[in-house]
Parts: sequence; C-alpha cells; structure tokens
Amino acid sequence: MGERLTYRRRHPYATRSNLRRTVRTPGGKLVVQYIAKRANGVKCGKCPRILPGVPALPAHKLTRNLMSRKQKSVTRIYGGAICGKCVRERIIRAFLVEEQKIVKKVLKLQKSKEKIASKVPA
Repeated sequence: MGERLTYRRRHPYATRSNLRRTVRTPGGKLVVQYIAKRANGVKCGKCPRILPGVPALPAHKLTRNLMSRKQKSVTRIYGGAICGKCVRERIIRAFLVEEQKIVKKVLKLQKSKEKIASKVPA
C-alpha cells in the first residue's frame, strides 16, 4: 500500500480545477503537485479552427501585458482573429464581387450601344 498524502489546499474534491500529481522529492518524500488547467487556444472568428501562431494560453494571460502584441497575433491582415484560409476566402470573394460589378457595367454598355445602333437607320 502506498504512502498517505495530505493535500496542500483545502479542496478535497476530484474536479477539473483540482488536478494533482504525486511526485517523490529528492529527499524521498511524496508530495502533491497541482496541475493547471489546459487552455483551449484562440479560435478563428469564422470557422471552428484553432489559430496557428497564437499560443494556447488562458484568457487572463493573453489580456494582461505578460506578452507583447507581436507574440499574441500573426502579422497578416486579420491576424490573431481569423485564420489564413478564411482571409484568403474573404479576399477572393471581394475580388469576384468587384469583377461581377465590372461585367454588369460592360454588359449594360453593350446593350445600350445595340439599342442605339438598332434605332439609327442605315
């Protein structure tokens, strides 16, 4: 049978916030080490993907000035908020919308020229 341990904190229940590990010290004594909860990481604003390049830290460590702004985001448009795939999609969509507007304009001009040409007797 193993040695008995006493917890260091006054929280005896086996919950997610009270994860612990037993470790033997160099002096041969068994002690309890408490394990911090793992953070989920920052997710993309459009898709459920975790953002690469942004460390998975608890929110309170990301908001305080423990890390510089450069460490908390990616140097790209919408970096640290939207993943690269979604940014690419957004840029392509904007480009295609603009192209569609130009095509509409050209078709309208052609139609008006055809109307004018059909009205003028040759």
